[in-house]
Amino acid sequence: MKLFIHLFSKAPPKNLPFKKIVSVTLLFSCIVFAQHSFAQANQQHFTPKDFSHWLNAAYIAEAIYQSPVDITDAFDNKGYKVILQQQIEGYSVGFVLATNHDSKQHILAVRGTSNVENIIVNAAFVLVPDKLSGIDIHQGFLLSARDIYQQVQGKINPQYKINTIGHSLGGAAALILAMMLDAQGYDVGEVVTFGQPKVTNISGSRKFRHLDIKRLVTAKDIVPLVPPVDPIDLMKLSIFWHQGTEIVLFENNQYSVLTGVDSMMRATDFLNDIPGAQHLQHHFMTTYIRHLQAKLKIPVEVEYKSDFKFSDWFGSSSITSK
Repeated sequence: MKLFIHLFSKAPPKNLPFKKIVSVTLLFSCIVFAQHSFAQANQQHFTPKDFSHWLNAAYIAEAIYQSPVDITDAFDNKGYKVILQQQIEGYSVGFVLATNHDSKQHILAVRGTSNVENIIVNAAFVLVPDKLSGIDIHQGFLLSARDIYQQVQGKINPQYKINTIGHSLGGAAALILAMMLDAQGYDVGEVVTFGQPKVTNISGSRKFRHLDIKRLVTAKDIVPLVPPVDPIDLMKLSIFWHQGTEIVLFENNQYSVLTGVDSMMRATDFLNDIPGAQHLQHHFMTTYIRHLQAKLKIPVEVEYKSDFKFSDWFGSSSITSK
């Protein structure tokens, strides 16, 4: 809990030079405009069938936290045979590779860690180049994804479609693995993650925008907002950036759909909201499952209302150019 308070209670920079503020604002406005135009052309509306599909993925994401017997039963119920399950040493991350020969598909499901705070504290918020995907990726998440890739590469049938699923840090690894596999010529189907933190920057996100990525988040889950937004990074275009379509799940039958900048700006809602126990509770798979179950009959899409203002970053006091 102390970690989340530390990350999101830092005061935004108030002493930036006026010219830099204008530059950041203009650059950010251009990104917003471009993203808004892209989003308008790619609006999506979802049905009970979609939420039922994601609920099945959620059951798998929850099952991989259980015993080997429970994991096998969960995949058997979905028509998949487990061919490999393993714990990655040093990262508290585990994975399961399962196959359905009738549909010629694989599922690669990655489990996060029960100690989210320690992993995020120990993982540096830096981007490093990855040869497999060809983009820059969060250093800490990349290491576990590389290990998993090495374990599963020889067991994936290149003629089969492979889908990835993951929760929390496992969601980050599941997305990275999908990008690695896609870049290496595998047939990547869909990526479904729950409470997934950011893994790459704007250019990395754009390179893999063709992938079918659905990121399920609850409104108060703070992990998808990590690493936090830093306006200074906009000047270098190295800001951590989310990928795919974000579906924000509310407790009732309502949900919102966000992409790009709209998704990133959810982080600003926490500038005036000190993280507490409710935010950790909203990260649990049990919460995700309950929120998805509430949308199996008549899901209603609503507009997500953000309280973002540039003054949240730069303050409201007047600043003059020197």
